[in-house]
Amino acid sequence: MNIVLIRPRPSPETIGLQHVMICEPLELEYLSASINDLGHTTTIVDMILERKSLARILQRLQPDLVAITGYITHVLIIKEYCRTTKSLFPNCHTVVGGVHAEVVPEDFQDPAIDFIVRADGIGTFRVVVQALAGGRSPEAGGNIWSPHGPGGRKPMSFKYPFPDREKVARYRSRYYYLFHNPCALIKTSFGCPFTCEFCFCREITGHRYFERDLDGVIAELKTIPQKDVYIVDDNFLVSRDRVTHFCEALQAEKIDKRFLIYGRADFIADNEDVIRLFKSRGLRAVIVGLESCVTGELDAYNKKSDVSANEAAVKILADHQIDCYATLILGIDWQKADFQRLERWLKKLKLTFINLQPFTPLPGTNPYPTYESQLIVPREAFAQWDLAHLVLQPTHMSAAAYYWQIIRLYHCVTLHPRNTLKLIRDHGLRANLRLFMGSLRVTWQYLRKMVGSWRNPNA
Repeated sequence: MNIVLIRPRPSPETIGLQHVMICEPLELEYLSASINDLGHTTTIVDMILERKSLARILQRLQPDLVAITGYITHVLIIKEYCRTTKSLFPNCHTVVGGVHAEVVPEDFQDPAIDFIVRADGIGTFRVVVQALAGGRSPEAGGNIWSPHGPGGRKPMSFKYPFPDREKVARYRSRYYYLFHNPCALIKTSFGCPFTCEFCFCREITGHRYFERDLDGVIAELKTIPQKDVYIVDDNFLVSRDRVTHFCEALQAEKIDKRFLIYGRADFIADNEDVIRLFKSRGLRAVIVGLESCVTGELDAYNKKSDVSANEAAVKILADHQIDCYATLILGIDWQKADFQRLERWLKKLKLTFINLQPFTPLPGTNPYPTYESQLIVPREAFAQWDLAHLVLQPTHMSAAAYYWQIIRLYHCVTLHPRNTLKLIRDHGLRANLRLFMGSLRVTWQYLRKMVGSWRNPNA
């Protein structure tokens, strides 16, 4: 069979990080690797980077099977892609998967979509391919969603071939994350053992957490030529023993990389010695969910951490010259004074990289039913569920005023002269120019939302 694996481009409505980062489609590389031994022709198409239309690409590739993965923001685009596929090749099979399909598979119901994978994406995809190649209907239990079928079986181990990175060789030079360029991805664990109320990641694995064997992780790292490696675990800093063993293995195998990871502030605050060791083995940046500068808000999010841990973590990372990419949740009940308080706190901590997210009760998470009746963005307006749009009406200000506060806060922090000069000194003018142009695009998107919300409160 001719199999085409597609990463969709985001909707113009989505306010996304695609303007400052484009990472390799690791999930598609895993799918490709899982069926390489079956003798089919497999092509990965990255529509974020392609300039040709999907129709033109499909006409060239003549697919028998098209598989697409994406997030909640891609739901309508994925349906459109599948309809395009069926209009050109009525007998072509279409398969949809990804994190949103695993948690809320019913969102993908459409006559143009044949199979929705709701669990064990890699293994289930192989089952689908084998069945279709043999002229059979796939039998994967509840792992293929049906309206009245059983739930899927989410695995607690990961024993699949390494990603087939060669399938994106033609795109490779264009994958980067901020100043990590070029940048490769690796995943070493699944889920998260913590219970933050807002978190979607835990829903993907059914609130369970499991890890890959470190020997396999190290073996995979040896196959990656890129210097910068983004470990895309939901939380790499779970166990000090595992992180220590990882660092020891890097040294023993003489692996020289620069790492970007996700990690909790309280781990960093309590384990400076481990962070120091990891720095010596290549840790370059940590994405830290600070979430708030108010302990009461952290308690409401069930973060199980406090502001002092946030501040200690930021200081430790700065002391060891590790970049801190801070993510923060903006309260729907905030007033102007709350934004000003956050601005003072971020400047006090001398943070440069921030990601501001209005509180968003994502479908499939615990908070969603509580807030469902208060939505100002329709549930089916999938492109706007990007953790950047306001999906709830702010309590104390208009949506337009709220968007303006987001724009102002971004620019007061990220474009502070001290930060700008430091970034140019550390990363050069060219890399900063690309980041600046990407930031301008995001700012323009926010300005459009602000003006639209001012003209129409339901925009």
